[in-house]
Amino acid sequence: MRMCSIASGSSGNCIYVGSEATHLLVDVGISGKRTEAGLNSLGITGADLDGILVTHEHADHISGLGVIARKYGVPIYATKGTIEAIQGCSNVGQIDASLFHEVHSDVKLGIKDLVINPMKISHDAAEPVAYRISYGSQKIAICTDLGEFNDYTVECLKGMDALLLEANHDVKMLQVGPYPYHLKQRILGERGHLSNENSGRLLSRILHDKLQSVFLGHLSKENNLPELAYEAVRMEITMGDNPYRADDFRIQVAKRNEVSPIVHIA
Repeated sequence: MRMCSIASGSSGNCIYVGSEATHLLVDVGISGKRTEAGLNSLGITGADLDGILVTHEHADHISGLGVIARKYGVPIYATKGTIEAIQGCSNVGQIDASLFHEVHSDVKLGIKDLVINPMKISHDAAEPVAYRISYGSQKIAICTDLGEFNDYTVECLKGMDALLLEANHDVKMLQVGPYPYHLKQRILGERGHLSNENSGRLLSRILHDKLQSVFLGHLSKENNLPELAYEAVRMEITMGDNPYRADDFRIQVAKRNEVSPIVHIA
């Protein structure tokens, strides 16, 4: 199994996860042209896609969904609340209702040789989820857009071989930045986004010897820097109440406008 971030950030998110036989996208929050270019760089095309897993209906996760779904007839998997919200979004255009397939938190479904297991997250959307994807014993999780984490989140993310986890903002940058007060409060709230520090704290609770790769994703363009996210998360790991140090793991920042290196699960 392999994972690759085609784009990750507050301005657009699109993650590829696949096996030799099955090719999935988690969200299509960038243009169809950029999505196809990203897929082509991995040696596949839109016609090879077996499904699109949608986390929630915000524009940075679905802006290119209609284009790709219509062009290739790709099945779309999302919760009932998210499907209804997407169907009410005029900016994605009309999508054939037959392409939508309903998923439920903590109820597994199979797409060819991959098993998908959605998990609940706390975010200000209709019915948002993160996704755990497995191929045999190999496990990958894509978990962004959560204002807080709890014991449920930790249990869901234990045992992953690779993980893309949100590190959205530096709290100080956000507090002194240009955003209006209400937006700052939304981002900092329990249904907002994970800060760098909270990302590191969550990560510290799910580290294990066989974790092969971590991507930090969904960074804010205005309220974060890749170097800040990287160092803050590493600090939380090294200083946290766990037996590990940051250097024990491969940690990378998923890029906003570039395809990130492919992670192959050994």
